[in-house]
Amino acid sequence: MKKLILFLIFAPLSFFSAASTLDPYEDIANAIRSGDAKSVARYFSSSVDLTLIGQEDVYSKAQAEQILKAFFNKNTPRSFSIIHRGESKDGSKYAIGNLTTSNGNYRVYYYFKVAAGSVNIQELRFMKE
Repeated sequence: MKKLILFLIFAPLSFFSAASTLDPYEDIANAIRSGDAKSVARYFSSSVDLTLIGQEDVYSKAQAEQILKAFFNKNTPRSFSIIHRGESKDGSKYAIGNLTTSNGNYRVYYYFKVAAGSVNIQELRFMKE
């Protein structure tokens, strides 16, 4: 009986907790919105094509996280909203959004794949508007 009661209490909580992580579009958007480079980086693939205000290069996951952290430190996010999301025929997903920071507005684009339950950002772009 105790097991049944515990199950009835914790099952809905675990469902809502899991449901909040089911949408990678929103998870990534929330991390960008809060300026949390570490949370964004947990979705990076082993190498990331990162573009920040016209400077583009391919970085390791750790390098890209540090560069993004420095960007957020200089440009504190105030708001971020997804304006478009889509999926290509091969299953790749992308989102385009508007980021408002302490130093101006940016168009943000991220491209990712979901494989075996894992989200892998392959490209992330911040372009000054």
